Amino acid sequence: MSKTSFTDIFSQYTWEEVCNGICNSTDENVKRALNRTGRLTPEDFMALISPAAKNHLQEMINKSYSITRRRFGNTIQMYIPMYLSNECNNVCTYCGFSFGNKLPRITLTDEEILNEVTVIKEMGYDHILLVTGEDNMKVGVDYIAHAIEIIRPHFAHISLEVQPMEKEEYEKLIPFGLNTVLVYQETYHEKNYKTYHPKGRKSNFNFRLETADRLGEAGIHKIGLGVLLGLEDWRADSFFTALHLQYLNKTYWQTKYSVSFPRLRPAEGDFEPKYPMSEKELVQLICAFRIFDENVELSLSTRESPAFRDKIFELGITSMSAGSKTEPGGYASNNHALEQFHISDERTPAEVADVIRARGFEVVWKDWDAVM
Repeated sequence: MSKTSFTDIFSQYTWEEVCNGICNSTDENVKRALNRTGRLTPEDFMALISPAAKNHLQEMINKSYSITRRRFGNTIQMYIPMYLSNECNNVCTYCGFSFGNKLPRITLTDEEILNEVTVIKEMGYDHILLVTGEDNMKVGVDYIAHAIEIIRPHFAHISLEVQPMEKEEYEKLIPFGLNTVLVYQETYHEKNYKTYHPKGRKSNFNFRLETADRLGEAGIHKIGLGVLLGLEDWRADSFFTALHLQYLNKTYWQTKYSVSFPRLRPAEGDFEPKYPMSEKELVQLICAFRIFDENVELSLSTRESPAFRDKIFELGITSMSAGSKTEPGGYASNNHALEQFHISDERTPAEVADVIRARGFEVVWKDWDAVM
């Protein structure tokens, strides 16, 4: 008998039904979710992200803060992305790396990789996220394996955000030192997904949707989920993210999980979000995820402004980037012509760390789980 996959769970819901369920959530639904002592249901999460929950935002903030401090203490883990390549065969309407955009394409050599490593290590980091565009030929599994092999002696924890792969390819990368893989669905709106991804392998909605299952089967230590907040209704997309998270927790219970909150930022092509999300709504969403799952790592990037990041990190966030560059070779050469999107928080890691410490928190440069 074959096991249930997330595709099976996903097919039980329609986008319209989820949107209606969220909008129809009542004040009583929100109170029930906030007062539940056991594990929350997807319907509880639906209530916490609903318009009705706006009147309970302070209560959500207080509960999220309490859960986070009890589970993670006063610590914020720091990580930094390192872009290996901006080569990409996909056409994505919102991304600076999209195939049709006329920008110089670069894939880092061994020497250039080590130049980036030198600068990043000087910042104090011991946790690195490797990022590429999606080009299976120029930055396929062999290139990535070689890059991890070069980088591994310098970092305790290596994460990856690249094109979705087959189970066997993930299994190949684990012995080289790969610990964590982030794979964002971008949007769970299956009907509109093709609108944003008209060409390239990324246009295959189901292959991307099933990636987390392949990662779980491969035995990856941590899986990162997320959507691009602004492509479609953030509430519906976030509900499906929570549904996905719950399924993975039950199915691959030995794996750890993270959720990221990338709001769409300006990039080459001037894509405008169809469903812009306010900072207050982002606070609501972060608190809802913390209340829904006290163990999940919640991560916030430099897409957000310094003022917002300085306020929100205490409420439920456990992981933050700082000093990020979104172009290959960006730390050693600082070539903005190659970047994927424009960041908002341009402070140095030291400046961000000073703010965190001033609030009475400990800055953790090394991930809690070292690569073996």
